[in-house]
Amino acid sequence: MEQAGQTGTTYTPVLAIFAVAFLMSLATSFAYMPGVNLINIVELFVAYSMTILAIQKLRDLYTFSNSFITYDLLAMRHIRYAYIYPFAEAFAGIGMLASISGFIVGPVSLFIGTVGAISVFKAVYIDKRELKCACVGGDSNVPLGFVSLTENLFMIGAGAWMLYSAL
Repeated sequence: MEQAGQTGTTYTPVLAIFAVAFLMSLATSFAYMPGVNLINIVELFVAYSMTILAIQKLRDLYTFSNSFITYDLLAMRHIRYAYIYPFAEAFAGIGMLASISGFIVGPVSLFIGTVGAISVFKAVYIDKRELKCACVGGDSNVPLGFVSLTENLFMIGAGAWMLYSAL
């Protein structure tokens, strides 16, 4: 008996997460802010995206970690980082939602985003490796590449913005 399921690579899980995170950010912004505040919507979008992506990784931490260590430069050297990463991502996303000081949450987001961006850039654009992204958990068929790099750049931008805003 055949099972229905995804075969081949797909961006569907990431697009679904980003679409829902965007709609959640719009809904939250409209519910609690007068008028349209683009900066607030972007901040909420990044926070919701990071939190939802962290949940996906935490669903099966072992499978995520085994996928993550194939390309993340820090996780390759220190496997514990692969297990800490989803918690750090959730902490940063939830911290953004709670408006916790940028000096607490900002450095975490900046650090994990920078390590991730460098790792993805090296694996995909320098080493030309074709890997699956661990961004939505370790069992996905999302290819490592532009979307993964964009996720990390969002975290870098959010971390820098939080540090700037805390000054």
